Amino acid sequence: MQLTEEIWIGVRCTGKKTVLAGGVLACLLSLSACGADDTVVSYEKETYNTDLYRAELFAEDLCVTSQDVSVDGFSGDSTLHGAGLFNVTDRQVVYGQHLFDRLYPASTTKILTALVAIKNSNLDDVVTVSSTASASSFSWDASVAGIQTGDRLTMRDLLYGLMLPSGNDSAVAIAEYVGGTEEHFMEMVNAEAQNLLATGTHFVTPNGLHDENHYTTPYDLYLIFNECIQYEEFINIISAPSYTAQITGADGTVRSVTWEPTSFYARGEAALPTGANVIGGKTGYTGEAGNCLVLLDQAADGDYYISIVMGAQEKPLLYEDMTAMIDLIPAQQQE
Repeated sequence: MQLTEEIWIGVRCTGKKTVLAGGVLACLLSLSACGADDTVVSYEKETYNTDLYRAELFAEDLCVTSQDVSVDGFSGDSTLHGAGLFNVTDRQVVYGQHLFDRLYPASTTKILTALVAIKNSNLDDVVTVSSTASASSFSWDASVAGIQTGDRLTMRDLLYGLMLPSGNDSAVAIAEYVGGTEEHFMEMVNAEAQNLLATGTHFVTPNGLHDENHYTTPYDLYLIFNECIQYEEFINIISAPSYTAQITGADGTVRSVTWEPTSFYARGEAALPTGANVIGGKTGYTGEAGNCLVLLDQAADGDYYISIVMGAQEKPLLYEDMTAMIDLIPAQQQE
C-alpha cells in the first residue's frame, strides 16, 4: 500500500515515532577513540542483559546490541543464515540471530544502491541506458526490469525498476549514471556503508549478483535500511503495489512498462503476518545467499519495525520465518 503523507511525517519527524538515521552513531567512534569510556562500556555489557543493552550513552538514535538477542518462548529457525527484528521507534533490538555474521546479501544489495542514488542524483534526471545495462546483457534467469540499449527513462523510473521487479539491469543503469562508471559507483556505495558504520559490509556489484567479496551482515542491513527510510521517496517506492514507467526507446517510440513487487506478501502469495502491517521492503535470492527479505513494518500502536531474514532455504520457509518473527511484536508490546 502507498503511505500517506501523514504516515511518512510520523516516520520521519514526530517525537517518539521518529525513525532515526544511522549516521549519528559516529559519536560512538569518537568516544571510544578517546579511551575514556571503556569502563562504562565494560560495565554496561556485564551489568545489563543483551535485550536492554542498547548503548544509549553513545547512540540514542539507533537499535544497538553487542551480540545476538533471544526472546523467551521463541527459538527461531536454526537453518537460517541470520535474522533480526528491530523496533526503530523505541530503539530496541527485539530479536537477533547471527546478527554480525558476514553473509551474502543477494538483491538486498539494491537497498544500498537505491540509497546512494537518492542521495546523489535528481530523480527527474533522464538516463540513457547503455549496452552493459541492457536486460539482454544478463542471463535468461536473472531478474530484470526489461530496459534496453538506448532507452531513455527517469532516475525515479529506474529506482522503481530496481526495487519492485528487482531489476539487475536498472541497478547497472543507476550505477553508471550516478557514478560515471560502475566501478566508481561501488566506491561511493562502500563509502556510504562505512559512513553508516556498516563495517561488516563490502559490495562489489550494484545488484548483488554473487561474488565472494560481496557481503554484509544482518545488523549492517538494519543500519542501511534504517537510513533509507529517512527518505520519503524510498518509502513511496517500497510501498507501491505497482508502478508504470513511460520509456522512450532508441527509435523514439514510447512504451509503457508496469512493474510489481517480488515480495510474496505484496503479491498475495503468502499469508500476511498478524503482528504488524507490512509496509514494504526488498527480496533477494542467489544459490549462495539463499532467500532473503528486509521489511518495514508498522504495529497497531504505531511503532515502526525493521525485520530481516537471510538465508532461508526455500521461499515458503522465508515467509514462514518472517511471519513468525513479526508475530512476536504484540507480545513484546505487552511487556
